[in-house]
Amino acid sequence: MNVALYGERRKHWAMTERGRNAVSRNRDEFVIGPSSVDWDGEALTFRIDEVATPFPHRLQGVVRVHPSALTSKAFTLDPAGLHHWHPIAPCSRVQVDFRQPSMRWLGVGYFDMNYGDRPLERDFSSWEWSRADTRKGTVVSYDMVESDHERTSLAMRVDRTGAVEHLEPLPRAKLHPTGWRVPRTARGDAQQLVTVTRTLEDAPFYARSQLSATLLGETADIMHESLSLDRFRMPIVQAMLPFRMPRKSF
Repeated sequence: MNVALYGERRKHWAMTERGRNAVSRNRDEFVIGPSSVDWDGEALTFRIDEVATPFPHRLQGVVRVHPSALTSKAFTLDPAGLHHWHPIAPCSRVQVDFRQPSMRWLGVGYFDMNYGDRPLERDFSSWEWSRADTRKGTVVSYDMVESDHERTSLAMRVDRTGAVEHLEPLPRAKLHPTGWRVPRTARGDAQQLVTVTRTLEDAPFYARSQLSATLLGETADIMHESLSLDRFRMPIVQAMLPFRMPRKSF
């Protein structure tokens, strides 16, 4: 269960990998160690009980995702059809209620899923993804570079009924790289600035950022991710992962 909480002064991160005996699931519930996810037909509820890293402290709370509608279509990301992306609930209302740390929040959110038949790093070099909440729905951009350097882009707007409108990808703007020199580009309207308002995660192979841009004529706050799978494959990066992602068999 990956949990990332960002406050004004402090952020909290947990991602413990667990063994087979600590994981179970049925049609409506998925259990991962002391945490779980369940679906009641109206809301997806995350019941979180994790230990943050690198300085251990408890993360305990509940997150509820209330979709305005569900989408049924998944998108193939590679020519061989091995990797897929499903924007399940692009327009959602989210309730956050944490005991440790004490935190409550209500706002808009997003829920998607990636799945495939083999590890991402075997078939992709990098990708960038972004989403923004606008008056007409959620705007999503997805740019992938495959291992053979072929490029694929997806762009769409999903309204609150779940209807998907495919868009031509907006122009790409080059952003400042992160402290780890992870490249960042983002899409926005032509001749309009795209700016980084906050870098939330800065890792050797991954960055999560908040951006501000004009999308389809509307000023929007954007959640953005950059992933370098070329870097992820490097032995030194693999050796660093257990310090941020501890592994337990229970």
